[in-house]
Amino acid sequence: MNLDLGEALQTFIAESRGLLQDMEEALLRLETQPDDAESINAVFRAAHTIKGSSGLFGLNDIVAFTHKAENVLDRVRNNEVPLNEDLIGLLLACRDHIESLIDLVVSEAEMDADTRMRGEALAVQLSVCLGKGAAEAEPAAAENASPVAGTGGMAGDTWHISARFGRDVLRSGMDPLSLLRYLSRLGEIVYLSTLADALPPIAEMEPESCYLGFEIRLKSDTDKAQIESVFEFVRDDCDLHILAPGSKLADYLRLITLLPEDHSRLGELLLACGAVTARELEQTLALQDCEGTREIPVQPLGEILVERQLVQPELIDAALSKQKDARNRQAQEARFIRVHADKLDSLINLVGELVISGAGVGLIAQRNKDGVLMESVSGMARLVEDIRDNAMRLRMVEIGETFNRFRRVVRDVSKEIGKDIDLEINGAETELDKTVVEKIGDPLTHLMRNAMDHGIESAEVRASRGKPVKGTLKLNAHHESGGIVIEVSDDGGGLNRERILAKALEKGLIQSGDSLPDGEVWKLIFEPGFSTADQVSNLSGRGVGMDVVRRNIEALRGTVEITSQAGLGSTFRIRLPLTLAIIDGFLVGVGDSHYVVPLDMVQECLELDAGRNEQQAYLNLRGEVLPLLRVKEHFGLGGRTSRRQNVVVVNSAGRRAGLVVDELKGEFQAVIKPLGQLFAKIRGIAGSTILGSGEVALVLEVPALLSEVAREKGCVALAAV
Repeated sequence: MNLDLGEALQTFIAESRGLLQDMEEALLRLETQPDDAESINAVFRAAHTIKGSSGLFGLNDIVAFTHKAENVLDRVRNNEVPLNEDLIGLLLACRDHIESLIDLVVSEAEMDADTRMRGEALAVQLSVCLGKGAAEAEPAAAENASPVAGTGGMAGDTWHISARFGRDVLRSGMDPLSLLRYLSRLGEIVYLSTLADALPPIAEMEPESCYLGFEIRLKSDTDKAQIESVFEFVRDDCDLHILAPGSKLADYLRLITLLPEDHSRLGELLLACGAVTARELEQTLALQDCEGTREIPVQPLGEILVERQLVQPELIDAALSKQKDARNRQAQEARFIRVHADKLDSLINLVGELVISGAGVGLIAQRNKDGVLMESVSGMARLVEDIRDNAMRLRMVEIGETFNRFRRVVRDVSKEIGKDIDLEINGAETELDKTVVEKIGDPLTHLMRNAMDHGIESAEVRASRGKPVKGTLKLNAHHESGGIVIEVSDDGGGLNRERILAKALEKGLIQSGDSLPDGEVWKLIFEPGFSTADQVSNLSGRGVGMDVVRRNIEALRGTVEITSQAGLGSTFRIRLPLTLAIIDGFLVGVGDSHYVVPLDMVQECLELDAGRNEQQAYLNLRGEVLPLLRVKEHFGLGGRTSRRQNVVVVNSAGRRAGLVVDELKGEFQAVIKPLGQLFAKIRGIAGSTILGSGEVALVLEVPALLSEVAREKGCVALAAV
C-alpha cells in the first residue's frame, strides 16, 4: 500500500471514515431495531461505496475484504440471512478491520501479519454466514457485469410482451411467426393470444399485409434488452411493449436505490437499472419532443412510459424519489466546501493578530486625542469583532458526533463486563470549538468506562435493590454562562464515601478526624494513584486514570465536579469554555499588572468603600453575603495600592464571589496565548494575552479562583446566584 497521498486520496480517506462512522451508527441502531430496512440499506451503501472508491485507487485489500462483507449484507437485505446480535457483532468487527486497512493507507505501511490473520478470520466467519461454498459462488468479477444480468429473475418469472406488427412487415421479408419461434429459445412461451382487432373486412384485405398482433407471456430469466433484440429487424415496423415480471420489479427497485448520486435524470435512472432499453428511452423522448413542437403541454416522461406499458408505476415513483434525493443531496453538498484544519487555524491566528493590532491603533488614537482617528478606529473595531465572531463560528462543531461514538463504547464494554446498559444522549446539537471537541473525547471515554465498571451494579444486585435490570448511562450537553457543560450520569450505586475516606487515610491524603463535606471527599478520587477497586480489571482499578482526566480537562481551561447519592448514582459535570482562541474579556488593573476576566462571567462592578478594613473577607451585597478575594494578595503582587478599590462580581456554575482590584479598564477582546511549562501549575490563571500597548495581561481562570475562595474561607459556601 505504498501510495502517494494525493488530494483525491485524502478525500477518499476522509469520506471513508465518515461512511464507517455511519455504518457503525446504523449497526448499533439495528441491535434495537433489527427490522429497520433503512439502516440495513445504509450499512450496505457504506460498504458498497467504500469498495467502489477503493477500486479506483487500486486498494485491492480493501476491495476484496469489503466485497465479502457486502455479499453478506446483500443476503441480509433480501431476508436470506437472519440479522441477529452475533451477526451485528461480526459486521462491527468487519467495520473495524476496514478502518484498520484505511489506516494502513494513511501511514503508507504494509499489512502486518496480525492484521492479515484478523482479516482472514473475519472472512471465514462471513463465508459461514453465506453458507458452505457461498463465498465462492459469488466471484468478485460479477461486480463488473451489467446490473440486470447480476440480478436475474427467479424461476417462474414471466415477461409480458405486446407486439403489434405494421402492415408492411411481410413486404420487407420478415415473418412474425419466425420471430415468435426465435423468442421461444429465450424461455417458455406460456401464453399466446392473437390480436385480430385490426383486421379489415374481407373485401378490403391485402394478401401481403399484416393485420395481426400478439400478447405473449414469456417465462424466462433473461433481461429486457435481450428480449428486445429478438425484434431488432422489425422495430421500425412494430409497436412493441415489454413489461418486466413482479420479481424483476423488485430487482429494479433495489438497483435504483444502489445507483450513484450522479444519475439525476429520470431516464438515466431507468436506463441504468435496466428497466428500459436505450431504444425505448430514445423513442419516448422523441415522442415528448414532438409534443413540445406542437405547443401543447408536454407530458412528463414517467407518464408516457407508463401509458406505453414500458414500465410499472411503482418503478417511476421509486426513480422519482431517487431523483429528488439526489438533487437534494447535491444542493446540500454545494453549500459546503472542505477546508483543511490548518488553514482554519491560520485564519484564527491572523484574526487574533488583527485584534491585537486594532487595540494598539485604538490606544494611539486615545493618547493623541484625535477624534477623527478614534471614530475610524471605533468603526474598524466593530468590523474586526464581526470578523472574529464569524471566524470563530467556522470552528464551532456539534458535539453530537463525539457523543454518538460512545454508543459503540457502551455496547462493547457492557458485553465485556456482562452488564446490560443503555446509553441516553441529550444536547447532541450543542456547539463548541473543534479543538475542545477533539480533546474531550479521551476524558469522557474514561469517565464512562468507570461508570459502567464501578458505578452501575450487576443485574442481580440491581434486582435485589428494586432497580430495573438494565442500567442507564446518560450523556448530556448544554450551554451555561458562556461555556458548555457536559454531564456523564449513571443510575448505579453512587460513590462509597466510607471506602474513599479509608483509602485516602491509608495513602496519607487526609488525617484521622478530618471532617470533609461530600464535595471534597469526591475530589479525592482525582488524586494520582487513587483507586478503591478490590481487583484490577481490563477497564480500571490501577488508579492511573482519574488524575489524567482532571489534568486533561484543566488543560482545556475547564473544571470537573461530582455529585453522588448512595444507591441512586453519580454525575460528573465538566465545564468548558466554548473556545480556546479569542474571548470577550473585562480588563482590570492590580498594582502594576493587568488581568482579563472572561466577560460572560462578570455580573457587575462595585466601588469598595475607602474606609473599609482591608482584611474584611465579605461584603453585604443587597442583603447577601459575598465572599471577597483580593487579587493582589492572592498572587503576591508588589506595586502601589490604589486608594480607590473596586469589586468585580463574578459568577460560575451557580457560585458567586467578588474580585478586589485597583482599576477597571473596561471591555477587551483577548487573544488567549498559552502559558509556558514554567507557569502551567499556577492555579487561577488560564492563559495570557497581549494588550495594544504591547504589555502582557494574564487571563483569570474564574472557576479555579472560586474554588480557592471556598478553601480560604474554610469551605464556607459561596454566594448563591
